[in-house]
Amino acid sequence: MTLMENRTEVTQFLLLGLTDDPHLQVPLFFTFLLIYTITVAGNLGMLLLILLDPRLHTPMYFFLGNLSLVDFCYSSAVTPTVWAGFNVVDELISYNACAAQMFFVTGFATMENYLLASMAYDRYAAVCKPLHYTTTITASVCAGLVLGSYACGFLSACIYTGNTFSLLFCDSNVVHHFFCDIPAVMALSCSNRHANDLILIYVATFNIFFALVVILISYILIFLTILKLQSGTGHQKALSTCASHLTAVSIFYGTVIFMYLQPSSSHSMDTDKIASVFYTMVIPMLNPMVYSLRNKEVKSAFTKIILEAK
Repeated sequence: MTLMENRTEVTQFLLLGLTDDPHLQVPLFFTFLLIYTITVAGNLGMLLLILLDPRLHTPMYFFLGNLSLVDFCYSSAVTPTVWAGFNVVDELISYNACAAQMFFVTGFATMENYLLASMAYDRYAAVCKPLHYTTTITASVCAGLVLGSYACGFLSACIYTGNTFSLLFCDSNVVHHFFCDIPAVMALSCSNRHANDLILIYVATFNIFFALVVILISYILIFLTILKLQSGTGHQKALSTCASHLTAVSIFYGTVIFMYLQPSSSHSMDTDKIASVFYTMVIPMLNPMVYSLRNKEVKSAFTKIILEAK
């Protein structure tokens, strides 16, 4: 810390980690090691399959490939910090490193938010307008939706991080979390953060509810179309696609809404840690399985690559 205007200004933060119970640290270390290994294998494996198999060069798998890339980066921005917390007593992180971690975590989370909405729109076009699908979801539309998701992610990350680190941090530098999450860092500020809380809530609310409106409208139209289908096979295929996507959407938005759409003063840090484990590490691990490993085309592509390798 440095002394400035008779107040100590924070130059580094101390992360308390997930738990200080020595009996839990080793089991949790290997648990998160396993989770990260599955995350890397699942997401990078999915991305590789999509790149190598021409049959997967379709809009749906283009979105899945980008989701896998974002999930890999998302998890990688947090997991190394969690591991370090299990191996050192006092895990210090510099002011700039904390800001950088917050930027990437919030950026990738926002990208995933908009990619989920883009995938819902893609499923709407596939189920509701199958005859016009190729003219509705063109290569330029896909590229625009993905680039727009990335742009919104980085723009939101700039707002979140700039808003948080425009506050003055003095005296306490102990972050009651296992990474530099916004509510945990903002709680340390010795400034009046009412306006900053409002900015956080407004931006997060816009991002989350804009994407949710797109998803809800898409699925309302999908379910109305399914009800009109006469074929039982058509019902089953459409419902299977919806169930996978809606499962991941429910988990992702449930935890994010719980975390960010409430004033920082009402946060319970222990509860936030549990929620954060889900949306930063568990969801990126589950997404390849939820979206793709149950898919016959993906299984076929995986089998083909294994056979060719032999």
